Amino acid sequence: MSFNDNARLDTSQVLGGKGGAIAGGGVGGIILLLVFVFLGGGSGSGPLPFDPSQVLQGGSGETVDVSQCQTGADANRSDVCRIVGTVNSVQDYWADALPADAGVPYREAQTVIFSGSTQSACGTASAAVGPFYCPADEQVYIDATFFDELSGRFGADGGNLAQMYVVAHEYGHHVEQILGDLDASQQDRSTGPTSAGVRVELRADCLAGVWAHHAATTEDADGVTLIKPLTRDDIDSALSAASAVGDDHIQEELGGGTVDPDSWTHGSSEQRQRWFLAGYESGTIESCDTFGTDDL
Repeated sequence: MSFNDNARLDTSQVLGGKGGAIAGGGVGGIILLLVFVFLGGGSGSGPLPFDPSQVLQGGSGETVDVSQCQTGADANRSDVCRIVGTVNSVQDYWADALPADAGVPYREAQTVIFSGSTQSACGTASAAVGPFYCPADEQVYIDATFFDELSGRFGADGGNLAQMYVVAHEYGHHVEQILGDLDASQQDRSTGPTSAGVRVELRADCLAGVWAHHAATTEDADGVTLIKPLTRDDIDSALSAASAVGDDHIQEELGGGTVDPDSWTHGSSEQRQRWFLAGYESGTIESCDTFGTDDL
């Protein structure tokens, strides 16, 4: 997957983050449900199956410069700029699709790209907790080095769409926030393969797939197409990331070898791949009703 070289990136949709003190109020219940999107952590109902801080180590808290990200060519050469371009594409899609498909206006959410750690309204964002969406400030937080970990330790193939899937998944949570799904999920703090937490994560995977279906139609502010048509190799790359962040894969490969479905908060590798494909193949938000099915 690649961006059109002459597409113009909008850096106003992202912020460069810097290390700092813990935000007031502590982590809180919402972040415990959503923060471990790519680490397979637990909810607040019991001990984590493993300590994610032993998998990813936080850095020194350096400011990330996004001024370098001006064109699609920049997005093709730089992970940071690829985040910017993906944010632009995802938000261009949902700005039109959400009102059309769900009758609800879309509101933009900024992404904070940081190195090491930074503050969020949900607590400290750090490499140890991975990318997450914070409902309290409606912002996405991504450590600039996470993609190295995604391929190097978790086993994703390192392709561009594997990285972009991460961003699109977090914006899936933002869509869920707008639709009221995240509030509804807070009524069920249980874990397990059919829990509300898993349903929220799988719905975000599906919404990421919906965006991928339409990614090559998204445009910059001048009407230039941002992304070239996706190939089967691109989809396989996204599926490799979905598999790498399945609860069962993380528990088996990084958490001591024991798979415990009762502690799942994000779904198995197979589930995450299947729901991404459901969104990608249909291209419609209606295909992402993880709360209305018994077949997760």
